[in-house]
Amino acid sequence: MVQKVALLTAGGFAPCLSSAIGGLIERYTEVAPDVEIIAYKNGYEGLLSGDYLTVTDAIRAKAALLHEYGGSPIGNSRVKLTNAKDLVKRGLVAEGDDPLKVAADRLVADGVDVLHTIGGDDTNTTAADLAAYLATNGYGLTVVGLPKTIDNDVIPIKQSLGADTAAEMGARFAKNVMAEHNAGTRILLIHEVMGRNCGWLTAATARKYHEWIESVDWLPEIGLSKKSWDVHAVFVPEAEIDLHAESERLLKVMDEVGCVNIFLSEGAGITDIVEEMEKAGQEVARDAFGHIRLERINPGAWFGKQFAAMLNAKKVLVQKSGYYSRSAPANEFDRALIRSMTDLAVDSAIEGKPGVVGHDEENGDVLSVIAFDRIKGGKPFDITEDWYLELLSEIGQPGPVAAAPVEH
Repeated sequence: MVQKVALLTAGGFAPCLSSAIGGLIERYTEVAPDVEIIAYKNGYEGLLSGDYLTVTDAIRAKAALLHEYGGSPIGNSRVKLTNAKDLVKRGLVAEGDDPLKVAADRLVADGVDVLHTIGGDDTNTTAADLAAYLATNGYGLTVVGLPKTIDNDVIPIKQSLGADTAAEMGARFAKNVMAEHNAGTRILLIHEVMGRNCGWLTAATARKYHEWIESVDWLPEIGLSKKSWDVHAVFVPEAEIDLHAESERLLKVMDEVGCVNIFLSEGAGITDIVEEMEKAGQEVARDAFGHIRLERINPGAWFGKQFAAMLNAKKVLVQKSGYYSRSAPANEFDRALIRSMTDLAVDSAIEGKPGVVGHDEENGDVLSVIAFDRIKGGKPFDITEDWYLELLSEIGQPGPVAAAPVEH
């Protein structure tokens, strides 16, 4: 019988964390009001240190308020329980300790029967490691995860929580940024969108922005030109980027309308950039999960430099929508998705069924609890999607050629 559950959010933010916490609290209050709920602060860091808050009756009564906000009220961190060296360095475990055992023992000490993790591929693979350790060592706890990532790149989950909102917010951000196209002459605008290995968010953001372009009226007679405001190129990691061919195409756009507007995934072309850095003897910074720290690489600036010369641009403006997009409150689509997933997560936890909740692409897109050993990160964006090919066609960009997969 479930008597006490714990919640944690981990990894980078997405526009679903606060709402997912609210949804879990609401569902437990509805179907199992006597179950005690605690929330570990700052993700797995709080779990290792035993730092948590208790969900009181006052919090339960106002849990619906959490749907109105972005971010995570209980905080996040990037912690990998199998990276002992990093955890020792941070002071979260002692030298020689097994972090998985430290986490498991902490859950037992805190009287937890169920752990709900809300995070992306790294969070859920970490949850999988913990769930496997708990099962193998007879701890008798249930772990149920929820898939959060703006990249929408968790295998085999069709739609991750927060991804649609992030695309919508990125398009909203672009509406203001692209207005800069006539702040001078021959301006190159690059909207850099988050997405380490997966271009889904960049493509979806460009799609939503282009749909807005098509839905409003224009007055070209006074310079309010649809083509000046539109997307002119979309670059994602899964497709090759022929700089010379694209520069020839985009030069015609620049000559015609006086600007070029590019939507760029932060992971696009990263192989070339890293290769250039390493040849120059520069260190490529990586995080605890071994991922390249893209904020140190600055892909937008690199592409800006390459294209500026080829397009004879007089001004280059690179703007990143990442933090604006990922910290927003969930939109209507995501709220409905969150509600369906949190309801199933709670029901499954009460039944003692572990796994990650999501629409299973390998099982007819049915919403179910997917076994942890089937969860993987790094799902690539399908560049043959009809809507993506239609978008490229409408903006005059040639159909994509698949790039060789690269680990970032």
